[in-house]
Amino acid sequence: MSLFDRAKALLLLEFVKGMALTLRYAFKPKATVNFPFEKGPVSPRFRGEHALRRYPSGEERCIACKLCEAVCPAQAITIEAEVRADGSRRTTRYDIDMTKCIYCGLCQEACPVDAIVEGPNFEFAAETREELMYDKARLLANGDRWERAIAANLQADARFR
Repeated sequence: MSLFDRAKALLLLEFVKGMALTLRYAFKPKATVNFPFEKGPVSPRFRGEHALRRYPSGEERCIACKLCEAVCPAQAITIEAEVRADGSRRTTRYDIDMTKCIYCGLCQEACPVDAIVEGPNFEFAAETREELMYDKARLLANGDRWERAIAANLQADARFR
């Protein structure tokens, strides 16, 4: 053992370096987030819980073209439609099986009227499989709840589409 190694051991140099590092980080701002009460930033392109949007007049946007159903690789979307008295097509049934969904975003990309979108909500845990079977009413409620955030995200992402 050299004289230098003995001096390091006697003066506890590694211990002092470790304590200096600890004190340096002890006074810096923390990088952690207190999750249930604080939320980190979410990208405008984040693909979370699905939602059906409405026009500002309150009418649902979906025109029952069934492109989202056709493009879904997991076959998680089921649509039934009928023709109204004015000749327009609207959905009578719009179901998404969230247990099958792979959150690929193809349904959102295929929709010509931005009716089906994947919103900013990532907190939608469930206790049973039945709770993850989204029907039209639940999808429209999600759209109403998250419309501001969805519109802002689509606006922020519009130049890249």
